[in-house]
Amino acid sequence: MALMNENYLNLAGSYLFAEINRKVGAYLKSNPGADIIRLGIGDVTQPLAPAVVEAMVSASREMGSKDGFHGYGPEQGYEFLRSAIAEYDYRKRGIAVADDEIFVSDGSKSDVANFQELFSGDCSVAITDPVYPVYLDTNIMAGRSGVMNNGRYEKIVYLKCTAENGFIPAIPDCHVDMIYLCSPNNPTGTVLNREQLTRWVEYALAEKAVILFDSAYEAYIADADLPRSIYEIPGAEKVAVEFRSFSKTAGFTGTRCAYTVIPHTVMVSDGNGGLHELNQLWLRRQTTKFNGVPYVIQRAAAAVYSDEGRRQIKEQVAYYMENAAIIRNGLESMGWELYGGKNAPYIWLKLPEGELSMNFFDRLLTKAGVVGTPGVGFGPCGEGCFRLTAFGERNRTIEAIERIKLNM
Repeated sequence: MALMNENYLNLAGSYLFAEINRKVGAYLKSNPGADIIRLGIGDVTQPLAPAVVEAMVSASREMGSKDGFHGYGPEQGYEFLRSAIAEYDYRKRGIAVADDEIFVSDGSKSDVANFQELFSGDCSVAITDPVYPVYLDTNIMAGRSGVMNNGRYEKIVYLKCTAENGFIPAIPDCHVDMIYLCSPNNPTGTVLNREQLTRWVEYALAEKAVILFDSAYEAYIADADLPRSIYEIPGAEKVAVEFRSFSKTAGFTGTRCAYTVIPHTVMVSDGNGGLHELNQLWLRRQTTKFNGVPYVIQRAAAAVYSDEGRRQIKEQVAYYMENAAIIRNGLESMGWELYGGKNAPYIWLKLPEGELSMNFFDRLLTKAGVVGTPGVGFGPCGEGCFRLTAFGERNRTIEAIERIKLNM
């Protein structure tokens, strides 16, 4: 009989959002017709921008003609999209990124999950707590975690983020090889400032570590003093890989398009001390395991950078951030202690002393008919906290806050 990858046995329970769906499904089965407002999973609700739809329709028509048909495209992405990304997301912001340092994919979740394949199973990993589950789970699958003891894996270096440190991770006092950072952060909504991010880059340079920097929510940063890319920090081009997505920026959660930036100057070593570009290793991985994002989708993504596209996307981001303000203002009026929601689409609630986040999830669901995400699902330090998203529809967001005020 074939043997399984026993690392999967180290995974804790089911995937967080699958468990939430299970609990909501059980509640609806017992309460048919219940009106549930979902502010849990960070899926968007606004339709694709008109410029994006127009580009997608036009590209679809191209595909229906002999001269315009496209089969397999380049695994790293079409040049028209990579060039637009490099120009508008980086070079116009004063950041030197070459087109061939950009790899287009079907989602940053996929990229973040798959990128760890490039590293030895012996590499040490630092992960914030609380954390987006994919960072941790994929390293457990790869065998880097060891076994769980008292809610933590023995080989993982946890960067504790609590109310006491403002949910900002501290530099570890030991060596690590791989560092996962997310800013704006999911789930806490906090953002690393320039000084904090500089300390991380300096640490990575000193330790010859690699920072895996998830900036999927950078479009939501309103404060001009906050860095939107890790490459705004000198030296980051030597130690950092950046993941970005069109999902929350342009509503592509159901359309699937993202990209990863890997400078040629980020190096890793083999067992004999030889140096290798992560860029070339990822290129080899993608050309082996990935057939590229469809032409129609890449044309739609490129439309995000047109004059109309940028204006329309900015309006969508503003819509969700107004939702965030509605949630913040409503809950603050009730005396809740909150984080996030100002430069990120997530609001992180500090629950009353002693209240477990899963109990609060159940109470919020049954009393107010509102779904959020229990903090414990993001790690032990998430216990006692709760995440709400600003990605709902406006009228439903307003109604959710009114229900919470009346029932909680």
